[in-house]
Amino acid sequence: MTLRDVAARAGVSVMTVSNVVRGYQHVSPATRGRVQAAIEELGYRPNLSGRSLATGRSSVLALAVPDLRRPYFAELAHVFARVSTARGYRLLLEETGGTADGERTVLRDLEAGVVDGVVIHPQALTAVELDGLRRDTPLVFLGEDPRPPQADQVAIDNVVAAQEALAHLVALGRRRIGFLGHEIGAPSCPSALRIEGYRSGLERAGLPFDEALLVARGEGDAIGAEAALGATLDAGLDVDGLLCRDDLAAVGALRALQWRGLAVPGDVAVVGWDAIDLGASTVPSLTSVAPDTRAIGERALDVLLERMDDPGIAGRQITVGHHIVVRESAPAPGSPPVSPPGGDRAERLRERGKDRVG
Repeated sequence: MTLRDVAARAGVSVMTVSNVVRGYQHVSPATRGRVQAAIEELGYRPNLSGRSLATGRSSVLALAVPDLRRPYFAELAHVFARVSTARGYRLLLEETGGTADGERTVLRDLEAGVVDGVVIHPQALTAVELDGLRRDTPLVFLGEDPRPPQADQVAIDNVVAAQEALAHLVALGRRRIGFLGHEIGAPSCPSALRIEGYRSGLERAGLPFDEALLVARGEGDAIGAEAALGATLDAGLDVDGLLCRDDLAAVGALRALQWRGLAVPGDVAVVGWDAIDLGASTVPSLTSVAPDTRAIGERALDVLLERMDDPGIAGRQITVGHHIVVRESAPAPGSPPVSPPGGDRAERLRERGKDRVG
């Protein structure tokens, strides 16, 4: 099965079929649909070795992320794998560990022509360090951290997303809202932007900002968040809403609140971030900020393919969408209660610090 066969079935030129296979965006939706239907009907698969000989390219792309154990990056890798395959590319997956050495190693090792382009989500290297690395291979950066001049970057607007999440909690009548799960010490760039949106959201709602409501965790997982929130609750922190840095922090929050007899959302409404699949199965299910991971994958691949064809084009800062997945932990305003209040709140607060199971 060849490109000519697909072109004949779809009633288009061979070049048009090639453009569709490679993911060029200037093909009209109707034409793209006919070509993709023909590809499916005929079972066509790109001849990667032939393309490599003809173009000098490997037909392999790389995605480098900090930690595949984190559900958000696992979902992102899944999206990139599907999008890359649909456009006729294989995907090489790299894990950097979120360290400067890991990121340097990936960027340097992939300079040898193994891949045609790299999409990377760096966390440790600064913009200056990234700019100082020789980059013969086209790159696209994911995430919010500062990038080198003229670089392509794809991210969501964390400040706006945090403002919207805060407004959702305010609409539920919450007035003492905490932020849970950022790093101890200097927050990372994503955390800093989300805290910025949290603070400006409080200001818009006419609510005071209290430093005591910023609860950092020692470890970036659910257990660390549970321990951090539990300690601050036991020390007397009083909240009726929580915006969490990510869904793992939110899962930890649910457990910390449960062990202290605080009902969610009756006593404390909780909003996470990333909308991971697990959030649909927690008790209660988790309301969460959902980045459009499909759009992240598609737009990052778009600009990477464009840069592969024209390395000299100006860098682009691309913002993709997000929305709030509303579930039980912070339901829509006016929704009926989804969990019992669990007794008198004041009495439960007085019980903090006493012996409890676990």
